Amino acid sequence: MPIRRPLSALRSMLRNEASGGLVLMASAALALVVANSAYAEVYFAALKAKLGPLSLLHWINDALMAAFFLLVGLEIKREMLDGRLRTWPDRILPGVAALGGMLVPALVYATVNRHSPETLRGWAIPAATDIAFALGVLALLGSRVPISLKVFLTALAIIDDLGAVVIIAVFYTADLSLPMLGGAALTLAVLYGLNKAGVARLWPYLLLGAVLWVLVLRSGVHATIAGVLLALTIPLRLSVGKPDDPTSPLHILEHAIHPWSAFLILPIFGFANAGVSLARFEPAMLLDPVTLGVALGLFVGKQLGVFGFVLAVVRVGWAQRPAHATWLQVYGVALLCGVGFTMSLFIGLLAFAANPTLEAETKIGVLAGSLLCMATGALVLRLAPRKPERPEAQTS
Repeated sequence: MPIRRPLSALRSMLRNEASGGLVLMASAALALVVANSAYAEVYFAALKAKLGPLSLLHWINDALMAAFFLLVGLEIKREMLDGRLRTWPDRILPGVAALGGMLVPALVYATVNRHSPETLRGWAIPAATDIAFALGVLALLGSRVPISLKVFLTALAIIDDLGAVVIIAVFYTADLSLPMLGGAALTLAVLYGLNKAGVARLWPYLLLGAVLWVLVLRSGVHATIAGVLLALTIPLRLSVGKPDDPTSPLHILEHAIHPWSAFLILPIFGFANAGVSLARFEPAMLLDPVTLGVALGLFVGKQLGVFGFVLAVVRVGWAQRPAHATWLQVYGVALLCGVGFTMSLFIGLLAFAANPTLEAETKIGVLAGSLLCMATGALVLRLAPRKPERPEAQTS
């Protein structure tokens, strides 16, 4: 009897990440309820409580989220070297869509905030797509959405995550410490040496990864970047004529982290960061530059960037529309790309770390824009006529 190989995290994500997205939605909703209840004072005080050198909120955003970024890095490496993004033809459509989905929202935000250097710093907030939320919405629609669009959305989000990592590393760093950067570079070199030496056991990588995290944290570069750097050194045994190699260290680590990320790390992050007090909220606050820029960037910028760039690249013949998908369905997925919850909140916290008022405006903008994108995207996909799939040819 042939041994069944486990699906890669990308393919299992089409099944499991959707459930994780629903849990993330619930945790964000719970945060809003708690932040506006009799327990609000306890909620905000707990997040500020010191646990050793960091507050609880910083442990969540700097340490716990480093594991999420490790998973992001593992997915990026595997998909680029041995997955659905391993060739340039595979990368063109989701790559161009991700580029448009980052550039146009950033331009929309920058246009709204062009007169304020302080708020302009948040230009990257609406540039990110939250794959967990988006796939959660697709899961609710079931078979009305062809699998090709789910794969397209996942590939787009992976490339989008890569862009977000670069943005965080380049634009959202504090004063740099050269000694700590040097130590981080030396640790990374040792990790690379382990990879080249053929070391397949994971514990040396994880042990040095913890050292790398401390050094990056103290260097001024955001600590979560350590997760991505560690991921790039984890050995990947390329599959030859096989769907996946379950013995590859990268696959083992990816599958080990994935459920923890989907059902624990991201919900905790959502609960800790989505809570915003609406006690003094007034409708006019929706027109504040940061709130308006983020909401319009996610809702208007994302759909224009993703759908516009996809339409252009297909029209000029550089790529083909996802199989069995209509243009209206592609537009519906472009709307869902405006759900930017996790990464958008994360970048907002980095951009306005010293300004609680702008942080609150960011959260309101992210929630408003994401909810609008979820509702309209789901409605479009629900009403869009489906293109009948042709049965695959029989082979003997």
